[in-house]
Parts: sequence; C-alpha cells; structure tokens
Amino acid sequence: MNSLSLDLETFSSIDLSKCGVYKYASSPDFEILLFGYSIDSGEVRTIDLAQGETIPQEIIDALVSDGVVKWAYNANFERVCLSRYLHDLGISLDPFHDNHPLSTVMTQFLNPESWRCSMIWSATMGLPLSLEGAGSVLGLEKQKLTEGKELIKYFCQPCTPTKANGGRTRNLPSDAPDKWTLFKKYNRRDVETEMGIKARLAKFPVPDFVWDEYHIDQEINDRGVRLDMDLVEKAITIDTRSRTELTAAIKKLTGLKNPNSVQQMKRWLSDNGLETDSLGKKAVAKLLKTAPPELQTVLKLRQQLAKSSVKKYQTMQKAVCKDGRARGMFQFYGASRTGRWAGRLIQMQNLPQNHLPDLAEARALVKSGNFDAVKMLYEDVPDTLSQLIRTAFIPKDSCQFIVSDFSAIEARVIAWYAGETWRQKVFEDGGDIYCASASQMFHVPVVKHGVNGHLRQKGKIAELALGYGGSVGALKAMGAIEMGLKEDELPPLVDAWRQTNPHIVKFWWAVDHAAMEAVKHKHTTSSYGLTFSCKSGMLFIRLPSGRNLAYVKPRVGTNKFGGECITYEGVGATKKWEQLSSYGPKFVENIVQATSRDILCYAMKTLRCCSIVMHVHDELIIEADPDVSLEVICEQMGRTPPWAKGLKLRADGYTCEFYQKD
Repeated sequence: MNSLSLDLETFSSIDLSKCGVYKYASSPDFEILLFGYSIDSGEVRTIDLAQGETIPQEIIDALVSDGVVKWAYNANFERVCLSRYLHDLGISLDPFHDNHPLSTVMTQFLNPESWRCSMIWSATMGLPLSLEGAGSVLGLEKQKLTEGKELIKYFCQPCTPTKANGGRTRNLPSDAPDKWTLFKKYNRRDVETEMGIKARLAKFPVPDFVWDEYHIDQEINDRGVRLDMDLVEKAITIDTRSRTELTAAIKKLTGLKNPNSVQQMKRWLSDNGLETDSLGKKAVAKLLKTAPPELQTVLKLRQQLAKSSVKKYQTMQKAVCKDGRARGMFQFYGASRTGRWAGRLIQMQNLPQNHLPDLAEARALVKSGNFDAVKMLYEDVPDTLSQLIRTAFIPKDSCQFIVSDFSAIEARVIAWYAGETWRQKVFEDGGDIYCASASQMFHVPVVKHGVNGHLRQKGKIAELALGYGGSVGALKAMGAIEMGLKEDELPPLVDAWRQTNPHIVKFWWAVDHAAMEAVKHKHTTSSYGLTFSCKSGMLFIRLPSGRNLAYVKPRVGTNKFGGECITYEGVGATKKWEQLSSYGPKFVENIVQATSRDILCYAMKTLRCCSIVMHVHDELIIEADPDVSLEVICEQMGRTPPWAKGLKLRADGYTCEFYQKD
C-alpha cells in the first residue's frame, strides 16, 4: 500500500463549527460512524462502524505508518478524529518526527508528516475550499451528493427529544434504515470526489516545500496555545454585568424597549433632532463631535454596548480543550489568491490592540473579579475587556512568550521587486520609512518628533494607501480625513508619492503587461523575477520562492473605464464564487503579500525547533524557556531566504508573560 484516500462520518454532541475539531473529537460521546476509504485509488469501500464493523488491521497499520501517504479533503479533521479513535483502541501514537532534539513532543495526534490534504491542493489552484465547490468548478463526473447536509444533521448531531421520536436525543441507523443506506453512499461519494479532484489536478502537483509548510502548520495547530481561563471566566462575568447596567442606563434615558436595535435607536435619535444613516463605529464617532450633551451620553453608552470584540472570550470558552489549550486556530492557505493563512475560531488575525499603560494591573484587577473597581478605575468596562483579550493567551508554566515580527515587510518586498533604491537604502540604514517617504515627497528633512515631524503622518498614510495603485479613494478608506488631512490635499499627495516612487509605478504596469500577454497571447514571460504563463485554463504567476499564484479561467474583459483588464473566477467579497477582475497594481498586491507570506514560512522553517504556538500576520509567537535568547530568535527570523538575494529584512521582538502588543 502506497496511499490511502479516506473520509469519515462522525458523531459528537459538541458543535464542530463553534468549538473546532480538536474539542469536537475529545467529547466523551464522540464516535466514528462510517469510514470510507480507497487503497491506491482502487475501489471505494465503507466500513460501518456504527453497526459493529471494524477497521481491518492493514488499514490501522497504514494510519500509523509514515510510509503510507494519507489523503483526505480537509485532512486535519480526519487526522484528529482518527487520533482519538486510535487512542481509544489503546494504540500509542508516534511523536512528531522533525528530527530535532528541542522539538515539543506531542503524543496525542497522528504525525502529520505522511498526510496530504486535497483541500490545500485545490486552494493552491485558486479553487474553493469546500469539497462541493471544488468539485463543481472542476466539473467532476462524480459530485458531492447534495443530500449530505440533511443526513449529517440527522445522524451526526444530537436531536431534540419529542413524542414522535420516542424522546431520543440522537438518531441511530436503526431509526431510519433507508437514510442510513443513503448516508453510506454519501460517504463513498465523498472519497470518489476527493480522488476525482486529485486526478484532475495531477498535472499541477503541490511542491514538496509547500507540503512541508503544511506540516509545520499542522504541528502549530496541534500544539495549540494555553489560555488563562481564570481571566476568561472573570471577563465574561464582568462583561455580563456591564452589559446589564449599560442596557438599563440607555433604557432609562431613551425609554426604548431594545436599545440594541439599530432601527429603534436611529428613530429615537431622529425624534431628538439627530439624523443618521448608520450607527457604525465611524458614524457614531462623527456624531459625537456635534451632538448635544444629552445625546452624547446615549451615543457613548451605545458605543460601549456595541463592543462586540469581548465575544472572543466566549469563543475561547467554547474552543478550549481539556488541557487548557486552544487548538486549530489557523487555516493553511485560507486566502487562496496569496496562500496566506486565515483565522479560525478565536480569529487571531483581528484581535483588538492594547493601549492601556497599566496592562498588567488592569489584567490583575479583572482576574480579581472586582467589577466595581474595574468600572471606577477604567470607566469604559467593555473597552478595557477588549484591550485585555490578547493577554488571555499565556505560555505554559516556567515559560515566556517571545514575540518576533518583521519590520515593514510589505514595504521592503515591493521596494526589492521594483528596485526602488532610495527605499532599500532607508531599510539598510535602519531608517523610518514614513519619515523618509515624507522627506522624499516634500523635499525637506522629516524627523519623527523632530524637524517637520508633522509631515510624517502624511508619509505614513501615503505609504499605507498608495503602494498598490490606490488613489484618493484609498487615502480616504485608510482614514486620511480622520487623521486631519484636507480633501484638496489628497490628489497632490497621490501625485507626490508616485513621482517619488517611479520604479514601483513602472513595476505595476510591467506586471499588468506580462499578465495580459500571458492571457491574451498565451506567451510565457519573465519579468522582475516573476514568470507569467497561461495553460489549462489557468493563469500562473511563479514567485521567486518557486510557488505559483493561480487564477481560474482568465479572460480579457473590460473595466469600468472602458479599458482592457483581466477577469478570472474566484471567491469574491460576498464569499461566493463569481467573476472577478484585476490589473497590474492589484496583481502586485497579491505578489507582494504572497512573497511576504513565503518569507514568514522560511522563518517558520528556520525556527521549527522552537515551539511556535501562534502567528499573526508577519509575527511569530514562540513559547520558550527563559534562557532562550530573544536576540538569536530575531536574528534567525530576519534571515533572508536564498531565493531573495538583495532583500533587506529585519525582525524585532520582545518577551512577555502574556501575549500583548509591545
């Protein structure tokens, strides 16, 4: 046996979507109902475990063997569930084999080294992450059966006891034999669909180095990160009381039955002389500047009540495993156009920042559970709890966190690609890119908190908004007006930035031309270390790392200005599969972000011997003994990959007893 394709149907009383597979599979009532498999792409079989059948010994041996490659769609689910199953059989699992003595030894999960995921393969080709979606786009002969959702709800989740069902809390095969027969067919079909995807994508194999990145990702997800559940529980209690008091206060001031209702609140404000189309954060902040005092009070209370980030504490409560660690928070290749990670469960990618000067003291006060003291000292209780969310992540006993991140990674990468030498010199000399950019744009020296320091803000907003072809609209979206810039300042700011960065502007349109050549004329062209090609209905952009960006069914279309652009199929802002369009600067954004992601992966490989527990954007969080050197970690993280000669990288870091922004 060389390979094993498989798919599971399982039962657990734990909600998979809210708690994740690691907690789902740890439930006392978890069980595998059906085990569908194919050996070496042969006939698909289903083992009916729910009705007493057993998995053959040769399959058990294959599951624990590093010599047999296991394939599944979203393989993390099958691997974690089978780890629980084998554990219950009393089979000890091998620890990770990354051949380094400093590795964290994990014994409860199957070694990911011999696992491959056809969902990841689909993602590398720009396809949807769902099995149904990928099969549909590829036009497979054997598609995922649409009855699946109903059957999963019936057999895989608890049911409500009623008179009609005899008061039972779950449905067994004997309760609906016809449905069970269909469910077994559904299980087999999933294996067939997964195998069909592999066959269809066989011409475009995933490079071994990307599978290695996937295995590192699985190790990080398996390792998880410890949560301070005492802080989490106290924060939830304090938030509950805070919301009760805030609701009562708004009700008293407005007489509204439901102050959380946007419609009721807008109507009340209108009746009191304040018209608004929105109660979003920006809109409320704007209203507060002009509203009379009595309405300001209501709006401020409304702001506090609308703070949704504290719900992350409840998510932590749901996701935490028995050992106090949260797992499965990172989706490898979650962003298919760049290959960057997406967040799952607690959503690490959008944690609120912390600005409290006395963070440790505020944290200790919340942990004491003293609501009155928190309210008296910090006034805005929801905001305080929001700023403490990061601090709920803590290292294991006798360890600390080392947090290390790349300095201005995207700005460095785009300067390297374009050959914008003045920018590279700033990075080489350890300068401030915002000051340097403002200095270049306005032709005067700019020093942070010094001479012409007020111009740094304009340099910063230009840097953040204009690197990927953005114009006045991008500046506004980045908050230029809120930062004090005037409307008539914006067009000259765009012009100044582009004149200051001619090589970046040239890079945008060189990429635009190369992509158009590939799609329109099927020419393979290389430019700026990138290779553009079009084959088998796909546009590929090969990065210096050797990884491809893929765009499905590219065509030459027309943009809103009447000019030519490239269109392709992908998941859009609506989360649906649709026709999308792109052009040079947008492709450059994908290229730069994808390259930044590859640099992070290189750092992960360099630091694989350390216990990486989290990563957020361009930052790694490592659980380390106190004697591990911060300087050495930053030096290793800041090493330039061999495929990026000339790129100036730098990583900075700090240590902490709980996760925080330095």
